[in-house]
Amino acid sequence: MAQVTVNINGKAVRVEEGSTVLQAAKIAGYDIPTLCHSENLKPFTSCFICAVKVEGGKENMVPSCATVVTDGMSVIVESEEINESRRMCLNLLLSDHYGDCIPPCEDACPASIDIKGFLDLTAKGREIDAAQLMRLKAPIPGILGRICPAPCETACRRNRVDEPLSIRAMKRYIIDYEISGKGRVQLPVPEPDTGKKVAVIGAGPAGMSAAYYMRLKGHRVTVFEARAMSGGMLRYGIPSYRLPDKNIDEELGAIEKLGVEVHYNTEIGKHIKAKELEREYDCLMIAIGAQGATSMRIEGEDLERVYSGIDYLARLVEGSPPYIGNKVLVIGGGNTAIDVSRSAIRLGAEATILYRRTRSEMPANDYEIEEALHEGVKIEFLVAPVSIRRRADRLVLECTRMELGEPDSSGRRRPVPVEGSEFEIEATAVISAIGQKVLPDCITDLGIEITKWGTIKTDPNTFMTGRPGIFSFGDCQTGADIAVRAVGNARKAAFAAHQYLMGEEVTGEPVLFNSSMGPLEEVSEKVFEGYEKKPRITLPIIAEDKRLTSFEEIEKCFETGKAREEAARCLKCGCDAAEECKLRQYATRYGAEQRLFVGECRDYQTDDSHEKIKMEIHKCINCGACVRACAEIKGFHVLSFEKRGFITRIKAPFGRALADTHCDGCGECVKVCPTAGIMEKRVITEEISEH
Repeated sequence: MAQVTVNINGKAVRVEEGSTVLQAAKIAGYDIPTLCHSENLKPFTSCFICAVKVEGGKENMVPSCATVVTDGMSVIVESEEINESRRMCLNLLLSDHYGDCIPPCEDACPASIDIKGFLDLTAKGREIDAAQLMRLKAPIPGILGRICPAPCETACRRNRVDEPLSIRAMKRYIIDYEISGKGRVQLPVPEPDTGKKVAVIGAGPAGMSAAYYMRLKGHRVTVFEARAMSGGMLRYGIPSYRLPDKNIDEELGAIEKLGVEVHYNTEIGKHIKAKELEREYDCLMIAIGAQGATSMRIEGEDLERVYSGIDYLARLVEGSPPYIGNKVLVIGGGNTAIDVSRSAIRLGAEATILYRRTRSEMPANDYEIEEALHEGVKIEFLVAPVSIRRRADRLVLECTRMELGEPDSSGRRRPVPVEGSEFEIEATAVISAIGQKVLPDCITDLGIEITKWGTIKTDPNTFMTGRPGIFSFGDCQTGADIAVRAVGNARKAAFAAHQYLMGEEVTGEPVLFNSSMGPLEEVSEKVFEGYEKKPRITLPIIAEDKRLTSFEEIEKCFETGKAREEAARCLKCGCDAAEECKLRQYATRYGAEQRLFVGECRDYQTDDSHEKIKMEIHKCINCGACVRACAEIKGFHVLSFEKRGFITRIKAPFGRALADTHCDGCGECVKVCPTAGIMEKRVITEEISEH
């Protein structure tokens, strides 16, 4: 066949006469995006994201899938103008695309754990696979399953049916099941040795998570820890009635057994300089946490028997609890204040929390607050400390009543003192739990930038500091935060650090576009139709007499049958085609926005009647590929365009269900669908990847 010469973005290529610009561009090495196009179908040009510009031709762009080349034609297939046009087309398509790429629970999880996936595996009796799946994103799921505040449960769509899934409890069940059946945590085998040496400062959740992922990549990892045991705030800041030491030892010990070397009782700046580590190792990862207590900045806070919450909890773990007497006042409203108070109750003291705002502003988990109240902890709201002084063998805390004013930088209403409302409270001990701060002095010799908040400044995507090869993450980078975020950021930092060690461009984990049905309260009622109400199954609790007189773990594990029953309550939100969805891929590539155009959007609508094929009409973009595949390839007319204009929908004709047509489930329509508008029904059977 005769050939012609075409110029594609300045590159001359020879192609067969009659070829399209799309085909010529592919030969030239350019990947022009297409949604409605298939090599097996006639051009349709409905999506227009394949548009290009012919130089010397029409002023407007033309669809590359339907434009035939001519000899000497010069075509621009990539430019700022063309990319903007493609982004606009995608924005328009997304404005009428009603679906989630990932489930809202996963989207809310700071570690991006595949919650739907591990629940589905558990419901099918595949707990060991579920454990492996969780560790792809978080290496300590059993620990997180005991202490995580579970933002995933707040986002869970089951809230609109009855109650959210017990997601946090399911994590601990899966790991407890794994250990009881296998005798230990089952971790994958690391990749072959790269010869690269990595130093990690800090053996808390962030440091040990980073060590895990770096070791799996084949790097030689050494962790330097100032304390005698690993865990950081997991061990030294959370009481054992919530997180027993043995559970910390099981999961963090398993990471050490992968070949991660940990130097305990090694304080950076005292026993070894951070600068020395930078010289001796190929990569330095800083995860020193937020180990300092925030000062109350009141007179008398340095008196005897006035403690910080984190110091008090650490001394409990170390076996040398400070004297607190029989009446303890705890200042603060976060989880540390709750943990301190509940610990004091177990030591026989009366505990009262003083918080300067109201209950609705308390940063502590609502569940923990309820448990504290149940155990006898008292909470005084709208009270702030003014000063502390000694009176005989007691402490006197002078306080003032507060009222809420305008919101502050945190978004919460600022507490304002009420004039003339001062009063006093006597106590045998006062414990301050108003916050934590980073203590960066040990790494200042590295010359890395510290923010005005005392945290370590990094690139938000790669977690690399201003010094190449030095990364920081966890509480020392974010400020005091929840463990699951530290774990998730550690994984992301490890991804970028591996790129650095391998000499690749350091870009960090890919950030993919995510379509969403919107906030929980705005999701269409149709999504929840047909679901039977089933009560949430919660973890059993130990007897009351044991609970208040010991530090024994309060929650016990699910029975296997109950756990699988609870896992089966999952609504399976999200999209099964998210990994292959071309709409998502191109939205990511071109930086498209789902809600740039606000207006009426198609509603949730499915056709699940067919034994092999499922239609999710709310995800359809009306490209028409499925209609054409059925007609042109199969010779059937099972699918058609219904109505016209903005309300056009692709369905089986005449309002019939797909099962009532002569569709034989051949799957030709599925092959050409660029979204999940039409899919084959399938059962998940693939193996879980180890890396």
